[in-house]
Order: sequence, then structure tokens, then C-alpha cells
Amino acid sequence: MIKMRPSQLSLVSVILFVLLFSQCVLSQLRVGFYKDTCRVVEFIVKEEVVKAIIKDRGLAAALMRMHFHDCFVRGCDASILLNSTPSSTAEKDSFANNPSLRGYEVIDNAKAKLEVVCKGVVSCADIIAFAARDSIEMAGGLGYDVPAGRRDGRTSLASEIIGNLPPPTFNVDQLTQMFANKGFTQEEMVTLSGGHTLGRSHCSSFSDRLYNFSGTLKQDASLDPTYAAKLKQRCPQGSTDPNVVVPMTSTPSIADAGYYIDILANRGLFTSDHTLLTSPATANQVAENAKNPIQWKVKFATAMVKMGQLDVLTGSEGEIRANCRVINS
Repeated sequence: MIKMRPSQLSLVSVILFVLLFSQCVLSQLRVGFYKDTCRVVEFIVKEEVVKAIIKDRGLAAALMRMHFHDCFVRGCDASILLNSTPSSTAEKDSFANNPSLRGYEVIDNAKAKLEVVCKGVVSCADIIAFAARDSIEMAGGLGYDVPAGRRDGRTSLASEIIGNLPPPTFNVDQLTQMFANKGFTQEEMVTLSGGHTLGRSHCSSFSDRLYNFSGTLKQDASLDPTYAAKLKQRCPQGSTDPNVVVPMTSTPSIADAGYYIDILANRGLFTSDHTLLTSPATANQVAENAKNPIQWKVKFATAMVKMGQLDVLTGSEGEIRANCRVINS
């Protein structure tokens, strides 16, 4: 029989407690959380998502991105939905989200319907998670079960964007570190970057690559010349028109492996996209995802479930907002 010193037993006890506590926290998010309190929740959310995307296919990307931007800042607590106040600028009004992030009305509509049939039961954070899943599925990605039970936060600060959301200028080391800070592996970072297969971008996010890359006053030499010429037509130098947007990929409304195919052809829109080719490990993952789109879809769904558990509020923490845009009084 192995005997342990008291100090060793104490350390083992602490480790076991941490592990059990972590499992307990994660277990509070579970598939079917609303089975006994609001069985129609996922049906109602999906109904609103489907209606919205039929009218505007670009909302699939918007709702998926909303979930990402919510979870990476303060955790998945719907802080992205809160309005600014006279004394504080909220996340939604930060440079990273305004005017590019949209789809708030879809969440509002779902919440309004849920408040009629299940008043005070479903959190705005869970609605975002369900809507993101439904959007991915509507765009041709794989559906997945969403563990629920998140609570809504009461704080939203634009100042917390920096250091939590990766800007489009990040290199592969910076991306790897930021995702590692959130508990993701480098491979999961490459997988989640594939979310850029959906949507469009404003010129300001990549214009430096066209006209002043790394302060050289020249074009990024890694960009495919034909692709760069098309981008310049859409985004003339000095243009600040907020209504001009460019597709992220050649198939901006379809959740496919086109993102990775474009990167391999030097048509990654952002610096943070092309940089995935600058490391042997991430370049191999890009090539593998381009070659095996079904495998990427499976990995993406798995990574989205993991992302949806980032720093969640559960139990009696936070609140269930009556209106997703303001905290309860």
C-alpha cells in the first residue's frame, strides 16, 4: 500500500476538488436544459432564424459571429446585446462590432415570443447559442446539440474588446496565443477561423494589405494579384463608405471549406487568414481542411460547442433578462 505524506494528500484533495468543481460547472450546461420549463424554446428560436435568413442570407454569418464575439469577451453571457448607457460604452458599440455586427433584431424577436410562452425562463445568452447553431445549419453546415443553462451578464464594456477579440491584422503566433488564453488548441483555432467562410467585410479590415502593408505604402506581396485587383476596384484607396462590403470567400453564404481553398490560392482576405500558411503546422491543417470538407464541418461543430461553454454564468449567477438589450431593473 502506498502511503502519502499529509502535504501530498492535501495537494491531491485540492486537485480532485478543482476537477470535480470544473465538471460540476460544465454539467450545469446540458442538452435539454429547458425540457421541463420551456419545451418550445429551440423551435421558436429556429423559426425566427429561418425567417430572417430567408429574407437576408447574410444574417447566417452575422448570428454565428455574434456568438463568437459574445463568448470571447466576458464569456457567453449575452453582454454583446446590451446597449450603451450615458456613462458606459457597451461592446456592441466598439470599433470591432459597430457597424459590422448585426442581427440583434433576430434575437429580440425570439426573446419577445419566448417571454409570451415562457416568461422569465430563457436567457438571451442561450438564444444566441441556439441562433448561431441554426444559422450554421441553414448555411449548409452541420447541426449540433447545444448544451444550455447559461445566464445573462449585467456588464458590457467596449474597453474589454482589446485583448479578447483577435483583430484581422494578427499573425499566427498572436492568434495561437489568444485562442490558447481561451482554452483552445492551435488546431481548434484553425478550425474556428473557418467561420470566415461565411459573410462579408468592410474595406477598413483589410485595406492596409492593398495600399500600405506593414507601413511600406505597397501591396501585400502574398496576395494573389488578380484577387488584389478586384479588391481595389471595390475598395478604392482612402474609401470610408460604410455601405461597401466585400465577400469573405468565393462562397460567402455557404458553410463550406471554401475559406481554406481560398487561403491556399493566396486569396485569404485578412492578414489573420493568410498567416495560417506561415506556420508548417497550421498550413498542414489548412490543406487538410480544404481536402476534407466534411471532416472540417464535424470539427467546427465540436469547436462551437466548446466555445459556447466559455466562462458561462450558471445557477444563481447573473440574471435572465426580460429585454436582451438592457439589464433588469
